[in-house]
Amino acid sequence: MGIMSEPRSIAERLDDLPFTRKHRRVLTGSGIGWALDAMDVGLISFIIAALTQQWGISSGEAGLIASIGFLGMAIGASLGGLLADRFGRRQVFAITLLIYGIATGASALVGGVAVLLVLRFFVGLGLGAELPVASTYVSEFAPARIRGRIIVILEAFWAVGWTAAALIGYFVVPASDDGWRWAFALGAIPAVWALVVRWALPESPRWLGGHGRAAEAEVIVASFEAEAAKLPAATIQAAATPAPPAHAQAAEKASGADSAAAGTAAARPTASASRLAGIWSRELRGRTLAIWIVWFCVNFAYYGAFIWIPSILVDAGFSLVRSFGFTLIITLAQLPGYAVAAWLIEVWGRRLTLSVFLIGSAVSAILFGTVHAEGAIIATGMALSFFNLGAWGALYAVTPELYPTSLRGTGAGSAAGFGRIASIIAPLTVPLLLAAGGSGLTFGVFSIFFVVAAAATWGLVDRKGQALDDR
Repeated sequence: MGIMSEPRSIAERLDDLPFTRKHRRVLTGSGIGWALDAMDVGLISFIIAALTQQWGISSGEAGLIASIGFLGMAIGASLGGLLADRFGRRQVFAITLLIYGIATGASALVGGVAVLLVLRFFVGLGLGAELPVASTYVSEFAPARIRGRIIVILEAFWAVGWTAAALIGYFVVPASDDGWRWAFALGAIPAVWALVVRWALPESPRWLGGHGRAAEAEVIVASFEAEAAKLPAATIQAAATPAPPAHAQAAEKASGADSAAAGTAAARPTASASRLAGIWSRELRGRTLAIWIVWFCVNFAYYGAFIWIPSILVDAGFSLVRSFGFTLIITLAQLPGYAVAAWLIEVWGRRLTLSVFLIGSAVSAILFGTVHAEGAIIATGMALSFFNLGAWGALYAVTPELYPTSLRGTGAGSAAGFGRIASIIAPLTVPLLLAAGGSGLTFGVFSIFFVVAAAATWGLVDRKGQALDDR
């Protein structure tokens, strides 16, 4: 008499799937939203440089315009994660795109700094909530063996958006006195895309299963399995993932038992307060502290540098158009950075890849801050762009993997939210650093932050090739 095997869980079925057209649709749909986010963040660096000349705003006002958006991002990231765990990934993803798309379009009509500051706050509110929700959403569909690579590819859409911002900054912003207004108007495109996301993409089956909606989750997973059945047999066979070794399974079960014994909130908490307490439980507090440090340091260095690069080049004596051209070339190095990180993250793992790219960012920052020749500025700027954006890809890949499904949105969102505090501080700090010691001191400080972040990565859990924790 044969032994009946236990039915496989939703998570196991998702992890065993090959990469299908439905996966590509989830990745592309989320990625285009991600690219539009990047376009908005990138545009403000060019618009600040233009408004400095047109409106005669001070460096303090310029820093405030950048920082107020990041204040909104800090609040949005924390709220977005909590809401995504409560109401679902797809719903929150679409709403956040709508909020910041409308606010960006309205920014094209402003006549002064005060109104612009208000609208930039709402732009940041939507943008900050969208990014951690999108990475959580995609990670919950991705098969375990390629999950890290898929999230880095998702993050690579940031380079597409930032390149679009650089092109708009180069061709549109300097074209006329109203060029910056047209740039803002183009940033309203996400409001339309939000409707596409809302109706075309499925909800996360892992989230549905964790909220008692197993029938809906089953329909979605079955549709992915039906799509996989259309692929050639060789593709399906190559996608088969062997079961973890017995000792790994035992360790994971022991970890779950320890968590339950300790009374942590990791076992599907329902209240927001319980979720926040859960990420600081005995089981999770070490990785939470480490990921918060990484997010804080990377945000400070990245936004301090890239928001100010066009203005720094103008202050160094280059024309507005020429400085924008340099920035465009520097931006193009982001895509190779993501491509290399996407390959290495499934070869070296999350921690080593992230730390290597952060050290590369540290070295590049020091070099960029000390060179003056045009060729050296471009070369070191491209190196900084290559390593820093590769590090971002690895960071977004590792963050959702640190937490169980019931806390994943909260954990990723709170880390991003804490990091946004640094992105608020950095644009305000840069004018002070430039006045105190020029670009050498400024980028030297950024280098120190990159080194601290690299050290903190070793407090993270590396789940390369492992299933997500679906508690």
